[in-house]
Amino acid sequence: MPVSKGVAKTKIKKLPLLALLCRLCLPLPAQESAPDTADTAGGVSGEAYDSYLDFGEDEGITLAGTPETTQQMAVITREEIERRNARDLSTLLEDALDMSVTRYGGYGNQTELSLRGFDTERIAILIDGVPANSPRSGEFDVSQVDINNVERVEVIYGGSDTKYNVSGALGGVINIITIKKQKPGLNIGGAVSNTGYLPARYNMRHANGRIGDPRPEDLADMQSLSLFAGYGAEKFSWRATLLGNRAGNHYVYKDDYGFARRKTSNEVLDTGGTASLAWDLSDTTALISDTKYYYAHRDFPVTPNSTSRVPAKDFSVTENILLNAPLAFREDLGTEASLSYQYSNTGYGADIKSFDHYLTGINRWNWYPAEKMTFRAGVDWRFLYIDSRSATEMQPVKTANQGGLYLTGEFSPVKQFMVIASAKGVTDTKQAVAVPKLGFRWEASPQFVLKNNYFRSFKLPDFDDLYYRSLDSFFAGNPDLKPEDGFGADLTGEFAPNGLFNINATAYGQYTTDSIHWVKSAGGRWSPENIGTAWFVGFDVRPSLTFPLSRGGFTSLRLGASYQYQLSWLLSGNLTFADGYRIPYMPTHIIGGSIDLSWKTGSLLVSAHYESTRYADTMNEMPLDPYCIIHATVNQNLGKYLTSFASLRNILNAHYESFAGYYMPGISLTAGLRLKIESL
Repeated sequence: MPVSKGVAKTKIKKLPLLALLCRLCLPLPAQESAPDTADTAGGVSGEAYDSYLDFGEDEGITLAGTPETTQQMAVITREEIERRNARDLSTLLEDALDMSVTRYGGYGNQTELSLRGFDTERIAILIDGVPANSPRSGEFDVSQVDINNVERVEVIYGGSDTKYNVSGALGGVINIITIKKQKPGLNIGGAVSNTGYLPARYNMRHANGRIGDPRPEDLADMQSLSLFAGYGAEKFSWRATLLGNRAGNHYVYKDDYGFARRKTSNEVLDTGGTASLAWDLSDTTALISDTKYYYAHRDFPVTPNSTSRVPAKDFSVTENILLNAPLAFREDLGTEASLSYQYSNTGYGADIKSFDHYLTGINRWNWYPAEKMTFRAGVDWRFLYIDSRSATEMQPVKTANQGGLYLTGEFSPVKQFMVIASAKGVTDTKQAVAVPKLGFRWEASPQFVLKNNYFRSFKLPDFDDLYYRSLDSFFAGNPDLKPEDGFGADLTGEFAPNGLFNINATAYGQYTTDSIHWVKSAGGRWSPENIGTAWFVGFDVRPSLTFPLSRGGFTSLRLGASYQYQLSWLLSGNLTFADGYRIPYMPTHIIGGSIDLSWKTGSLLVSAHYESTRYADTMNEMPLDPYCIIHATVNQNLGKYLTSFASLRNILNAHYESFAGYYMPGISLTAGLRLKIESL
């Protein structure tokens, strides 16, 4: 919950600006959201941080959003990220939250995330509160996120976001908050690891092909390096990071006919880095600059089993300037402004290239007119300049504007009950649509909280859907597309009778129409159309139990579980509920479990993830078999600054398809070291 306005006013003279901002922003618990009160919210104290610029260890710096009050929400903390040793964002989300993830291969390949049945294009991905989905395609490259530079990940389930008030959140929001806080003095560190696959004999090309011997080099298939340095002082702070990965993706798998094959022509080499600086300009104003770059060279096989490859290169640079003023002109008024520029240069093969420029501006205001009332308002705008210097595209240069403004009111008629009403107007200069939401939060007792939401879900068409046109007109966008639209509701209960047991349960339903999909006409031409209509219903249950330990050096044992049940009905065209067609790549059952054993100097984490049958097509004629994968990760401190870790993934060596025809790696071992030296 937000810190009370009375507390904020009494501390206002004592807290450094950014520490105060952290108190005004959401104080978040670890893992699944639990019942929260003002007493347990957990803020920073002025006495602890008066001596240097603070960025909030738990809160971090991000664009200020409405505190989490009515939505189902989960948080992955920095501690959890380090304990799991995931090599990328999608692996972290799958392991920690049992999120359904669809992959087209190993590291560096296209990856689709899923929230309540909606894919990446229909999930709002944010980095430090700034939209990060590609305006061109709606996709998001998870490889661009250095997992070693992430402070926490917030996952908000359901449509019509009112925390950050961004557009396009049909399935929900994933906000990736990078590390900004630096302890006083110099801080340095990094991580290095190697990932190896189990070598095995395999068919060289096909069933009648020559048998290949095990490749010892598969034991060193991927190497990863991440470095950071930072400095914290009274009036300023900086942090710089560098990452690099080399992945061969040369794992052995079984193809459609049951023959062992070795993945080739799928190598990846990438690097990236960040530079963050912050200045405390005055007692009430701070300026933050954040620069990121990423470069990747990838080889993609022509077909899933092909030995021929097509090279692809990606390069992007992003600059974000954030101005924070928790007190603007008066004590009950706060604002922030963000301006972000991104340049993206991509190429696939010899003929497909693009040079894109995106400029995003965001301004948010918070007003506290009374103890039981808060108003929040803001505006966002994005300018797109697309330059596709491709021999296959007819109109290489295109521009567009997108934006919106919102107004949110929060009212607490009694201490235990809150009502949030919000409306956002969204436009692409051709149309303007209102997206309303109504939410309720009732703290029935200190141990039990109910949350309820009713919302409209809405998304404007992506740029390529509207304007792409190949030179031969075989592929052509549709400028007459309607936005994707729908509505939904959910009910969440959070029960934590003590500090040892808690359970979160959510039931939801959502309807969507005018979903955009590329279809082939009778004349052989491909173009996007508003043909998708569907209903989704389901529930999500996540209990956990923690046992304190005090023998043999052990400190705790935590048992966690999750069960996600979701039904979907594809209602496009003449289809009805009676036809029973499910949305492709949506399992009915997702089951997860974990055992987390901690001792004074380390931990052991064992987790399992199961997904039931999925379908690769809309007519449900291409089933993908259920699969279960089990992982184990161990961390051990080697003194004050050094930690060793090892992760054994897919212990059962399960062979399964993630996307149709794309088989995932079997058993693998990642081993590495992590160094962290603070306050030198």
